[in-house]
Amino acid sequence: MLFFWSVLCIVLLQRISELLLAAKNARWIRASGGYEVGSSHYKYIVVLHITFFISLILEVMYKRELHSLPSWWMVPFTFFVLAQLMRYWCIASLGRHWNTRILILPGAEPLRLGPYRFLRHPNYWVVAIELLTLPVTFLAFTTAIVFTLLNAWILLRIRIPLETQAVYQRQRSK
Repeated sequence: MLFFWSVLCIVLLQRISELLLAAKNARWIRASGGYEVGSSHYKYIVVLHITFFISLILEVMYKRELHSLPSWWMVPFTFFVLAQLMRYWCIASLGRHWNTRILILPGAEPLRLGPYRFLRHPNYWVVAIELLTLPVTFLAFTTAIVFTLLNAWILLRIRIPLETQAVYQRQRSK
């Protein structure tokens, strides 16, 4: 259980620091004339992530199977750690443009740096991987399935189309 609580605390500290960075970047973008697109769905993303952590904790505590991890725990956990490395590659590549919101800076070209040279929406891939692999590491299979599906639904039906449309309109309006 100590490993679970340690990992959970590290991930929660990561998320808090990322939200602080996103707020700082948002202030810079807005001060530079930028604006937000699709803010109405953002609250659902926040709720999804908060309830993910609550569900993870409740499922792990309910099962109480973590006195010893399964022999294969390193497989999903390795993918989780690799996803964290990819997340920070995304953040470093976008610099001040990285955010948890869809913020458009008029006149700025979409950045094609780091993983963005190879993948569309690599940060969304990171989130998908971690919502699956972190719970599986700790045998929280219900949390893994439910939140992976909910995240995919929000991303595929709402977030990615909004972001793509905002980028397309920005390029078209030049």
